[in-house]
Amino acid sequence: MEILWSIIILLVLGALLGLGLAIAAKVLHVKEDERIEEVAKRLPNYNCGSCGYAGCKGLAEAIIAGKEDNLRKCKPGKEDANFKPILEYLENHPNEDGSKVKAHI
Repeated sequence: MEILWSIIILLVLGALLGLGLAIAAKVLHVKEDERIEEVAKRLPNYNCGSCGYAGCKGLAEAIIAGKEDNLRKCKPGKEDANFKPILEYLENHPNEDGSKVKAHI
């Protein structure tokens, strides 16, 4: 009988904690701008840090946030292969308020 109570208590406790985690995941969800991932895909993805950021995703976050506007900070990047596709993407995907992300080669 003691084993049955132990199992019941663990099942109830697991269900309550699982429900708490599910609610927390919904309430505390942070939406990331999908443009960051798209710009990071268009960078060379060497993650060398020569641009002064922690990697290509760090540079992409700075570009989207407007903290960095010079794409040439990415030393291994090429104009035709990397920078022009990024500029085209940013031209077609403005900020939520309709303003354009300012970036140049």
